[in-house]
Amino acid sequence: MASSTRNGDANDGEIRLWQEDGWWIAKDVDTGVTTQGKSREEALDNLDDAVAVHTGKRGREPTDEELRALGIDPANNTTGDQEPPDVLD
Repeated sequence: MASSTRNGDANDGEIRLWQEDGWWIAKDVDTGVTTQGKSREEALDNLDDAVAVHTGKRGREPTDEELRALGIDPANNTTGDQEPPDVLD
C-alpha cells in the first residue's frame, strides 16, 4: 500500500487526495475534515473553506436579529454541549 510519507506517519499540514466513484476526495489529516469535488481543484478549494470554518478562521455566530428572522428566540438558542452522534466520527 502506498504511503504519503516514508515511514507512514502523518506530517503536520498533511492532506490526502484520492478519487472515489467519480469524485475527488480531499482530507486534512490534522483536523479530519474531508470534502469532495468534481475536480481535484474543486475538492482542494472545498477543503480550504471547510478547514477554515472548522478552525474558526471563517464564519461567525448568528446575530440576534438573524435568529429572530428565522423564527428562533435568541434566549432559547444555546450552543450544544452534547457529543456528536457516532455517524459524524
